[in-house]
Amino acid sequence: MNLNDLPTSTPWRMARRAARMNPSVIREILKVTEKPGIISLAGGLPSPKTFPVAEFAAASATVLAQDGPAALQYAASEGYAPLRQAIADFLPWDVNPDQVLITTGSQQALDLIAKVLLDDSSRVLVETPTYLGALQAFTPMEPTVVAVDSDHEGVLVDDLRAKVGTGDDKARFLYVLPNFQNPTGRTMSEARRAALVQAAAELGLPLVEDNPYGDLWFDTPPPAPLTARNPEGCIYMGSFSKVLAPGLRLGFIVAPQAVYPKLLQAKQAADLHTPGYNQRLVAEVMKGGFLDRHVPTIRTLYKAQCEAMLTALTREMAGLDVQWNRPDGGMFLWVRLPAGMSAIDLLPKAVERNVAFVPGAAFYASDADPRTLRLSFVTSTQEQIAAGIAALAAAIRDLQGS
Repeated sequence: MNLNDLPTSTPWRMARRAARMNPSVIREILKVTEKPGIISLAGGLPSPKTFPVAEFAAASATVLAQDGPAALQYAASEGYAPLRQAIADFLPWDVNPDQVLITTGSQQALDLIAKVLLDDSSRVLVETPTYLGALQAFTPMEPTVVAVDSDHEGVLVDDLRAKVGTGDDKARFLYVLPNFQNPTGRTMSEARRAALVQAAAELGLPLVEDNPYGDLWFDTPPPAPLTARNPEGCIYMGSFSKVLAPGLRLGFIVAPQAVYPKLLQAKQAADLHTPGYNQRLVAEVMKGGFLDRHVPTIRTLYKAQCEAMLTALTREMAGLDVQWNRPDGGMFLWVRLPAGMSAIDLLPKAVERNVAFVPGAAFYASDADPRTLRLSFVTSTQEQIAAGIAALAAAIRDLQGS
């Protein structure tokens, strides 16, 4: 048979949900940053300077010498018991390790939560704006995603009450990032947290709290987690990507017993278990209070990088009517361009000047603000940050003059 004589039409029929899957805008922009000479203020990648390579080398030798066969074998879907215990001990409220489910990165945690809690047309609430990866994880389940109005302190509780819905249309949960939020870098205040948890309890609205950046504060720790205030009404997500290394793909969920078994079953169906070798590495590295010594070095580096970006913005954006915030931690800050300007239109002009950023529109569930953009200050040097912000200001002037 000549393969050239076969029909050219494909026999593959895609599921309806596949049509709703879209590529990550950030991942597409990161391809641009691979070009020589590009200064990337786009990706949310932790600084490689923070990766504890020597400690992982030592931990690897120990794990393989003491527990090699088990580390390389299939393992329990819940996760490596000593790591689950270490996570429970590390969190600032009373957590039973049986509540901890190890995931293959916090992105998998979002996927599992979506599979377990969302049906076709289910209402789910998110902040304005919100994490793009969460929108990607929720969308294949075909929910109705509703954006709740937010300000510099986070979710506006009155708008939450107005949008929670009733009966079959009641929201399944609110997804929220209280600490140094991606993309805006904002932190939810103590008063707003208390009001949000109180309102959610009154409304019978579960909260999904995502906290990958909470340990990356600059001067003062953020207020207590939402989950610490109402553990039975919240699912908590954490990650080792920002405090140890993203390549390990290690995250975790802390869930009430009412939902934990189904999350576990979804995990089993997804990948059986997160790599046991990686889990043992992290458990070994965490021994002896390593994170208490290591994380402050990350904070010091990121604070200096953030100050360098804020200084450059103040210097270069003078007279351009550009606005930005001052984050108290994390990896990002949020910029708003002058009236009538679009960050999507600005991006190619910026790339021409060898600097890249992420347009803010991708982070909105609806009614996107085209003037917004996200800048990351953690992977570039201070010199690169200064040059990148100068190039961005020049690109803004280019767009204003076009």
